[in-house]
Amino acid sequence: MIIMRNKRITWRDKWMQWSRFSDLPLRYKLSVLFLMVGILPSIALGILVNFTVNRIVDKQVTEGTIQLIGKVNQTLDNDMENLQNITYLIGFDPKVKRFLDGSISAGNAGLAEGGRQQPALDDKNGELYAIKQYLQGFTTLYPEIAAILVVNGSGDYVSNEMYARSPDNLTRDAWYMEAAKHEGLFTVLGHPQQRNVTTHVHYANDELVSVVRSFVDPDTRKVTGAVLIDLKLRAVSRAVRDVTLGKNGYLMVTDKSGEPIYTPEDPLVPEVPPAWIPGEDSGAFVKETAGRRLQFIYGTSSFTGWRTIGVFETNEAVYEVREIRFYLICFLFVVCLFGLTASYTLSQSIARPIRQLMSFMQKAESGDLTVRYLRHRQDEVGMLGRSFNRMLLEIRKLIRLNELRERQKREAELRSLQAHIKPHFLYNTLDTIHWMAKKKGADDVSDMVESLSRLFRIGLSKGSDIIPIRDEWTHISSYLQIQKTRYRDRLHCELLLSEEAEGLFVLKILLQPIVENAIYHGIKARRGPGHIRIAASVEQDMLVLTVSDDGAGMPPEKLKALRMQLRDPLAAMEASGGEEGPAGRSYGMLNVQARILLAFGEEYGISLESAEGFGTNVTIRHPLLYGVPSPTDNDGGNS
Repeated sequence: MIIMRNKRITWRDKWMQWSRFSDLPLRYKLSVLFLMVGILPSIALGILVNFTVNRIVDKQVTEGTIQLIGKVNQTLDNDMENLQNITYLIGFDPKVKRFLDGSISAGNAGLAEGGRQQPALDDKNGELYAIKQYLQGFTTLYPEIAAILVVNGSGDYVSNEMYARSPDNLTRDAWYMEAAKHEGLFTVLGHPQQRNVTTHVHYANDELVSVVRSFVDPDTRKVTGAVLIDLKLRAVSRAVRDVTLGKNGYLMVTDKSGEPIYTPEDPLVPEVPPAWIPGEDSGAFVKETAGRRLQFIYGTSSFTGWRTIGVFETNEAVYEVREIRFYLICFLFVVCLFGLTASYTLSQSIARPIRQLMSFMQKAESGDLTVRYLRHRQDEVGMLGRSFNRMLLEIRKLIRLNELRERQKREAELRSLQAHIKPHFLYNTLDTIHWMAKKKGADDVSDMVESLSRLFRIGLSKGSDIIPIRDEWTHISSYLQIQKTRYRDRLHCELLLSEEAEGLFVLKILLQPIVENAIYHGIKARRGPGHIRIAASVEQDMLVLTVSDDGAGMPPEKLKALRMQLRDPLAAMEASGGEEGPAGRSYGMLNVQARILLAFGEEYGISLESAEGFGTNVTIRHPLLYGVPSPTDNDGGNS
């Protein structure tokens, strides 16, 4: 019993080990993946083929039906354009024009027996008869025209086949008012409804389609009459009745309001409500009605506004699609079986070079950056090996670049000091001069020397790069005192140190190069006295130092060039060599920017605003330092 239990635990442990797919060797993973590729695609592609074929067939059926509907609409448009041309020809006829302006009176005063209109008795020249013959010629030439009726503004009419039902004035009929409303535009009315005219043949309303157009006097823009033409419905049915969609599908025609113009016998749906049809001019939609799922494809005529709608059942499957699907699935199954035989070989061919590349990576991880992948494979493993070689080259390049940056940092720090002066000797000498001037009573000389002594003492700062902001404030005050001795009333200064900034620490010698630029390139270049404002405050978790002057300012092109230099101050300083010129004129400001970027990163630094004739504003963004950071503090942040 104990042996069996141990055996069960052993097999379970092995199964759990194999079930953890991520821990399997790569060759086993690839074998499993190839097996899955041999089976799952057969199922997935079968589903995809089924979906794709059905979608493509549906799309082709829809596009083909829309093209067919377009041709039907074009045929109907051609018929309507012919009727429109007939209305133009009727309006251009001289006798019709005389009838419209009242020169010919039809005298339609009463009805004859049987409801037929009494003809005029004063047609001595036979002009009315000629008009009727003229209209009869159109119905002879186009047999699909049932009748033509012309009415003038007085209500008199002349026709080849129509007559009035009652003596009421025909200008009050709805069809006449519709024609008059459109002022000479050809209008398709659809089936006749509740009108005061009829034909001798007594067509039913659903057997005719009526069109109208009014005649307008070109000078007065007054409607002088209208023409009414009845078209036989067979002209419309001729274009659509022989079209079949699938087994039981058909085409039907409706007007703008959705009323049927033509519907075949025994339709799948008696009418298509306008609410079913989307707002587009053409398209397709599916509706389920009377237990059947129907596909509707429609197109709208741009000339008549009629919709031609194709209707057929969605379950009319295409048998060829099933056959294509069967052969494709069989082909995929054979391909998958053939792929299974090569799975182990492929997995080994991929896993072996990857293991070799792993050994190279382990050597590089141990510090040997000279190792290289030397095989010339053109597959993904070869690409990975070449990428590994390029990565090692980039790492070595970054190491060299980092060494260069460190060297540039040290050089920038050395340049920030007064490299050509021995600070200890100069400080002691200035202190001696100060006491000698004090003894001689030269107080102004003593004060100036004392300011210069403080200036160099703070600049020395016992070798520290980070000093209290109070010392920086004393440093810039001493510098301004020296400059005011030189410029006297031409220079006015204002120093503002906020309470929250008094306990902070800053990089030394931040303000002096900025103030020096403000004096020599701003205040000195303007006429009259100038003003410099120096302020320090805490804003948005950083120390903000501003130096503003109302000096000469800078032109836009110079401001743009200086801003470009501030983006890469080390390159700009190397290009200038520390001399005056287009790049060296603001060497001190570039020095400050380089030290801030090297110490704290690109989040901090100098921003510059200036306008020619209005002065310059320099803003220094500095991190909040509450003490001198330790050498291990890489980000230069708060401490």
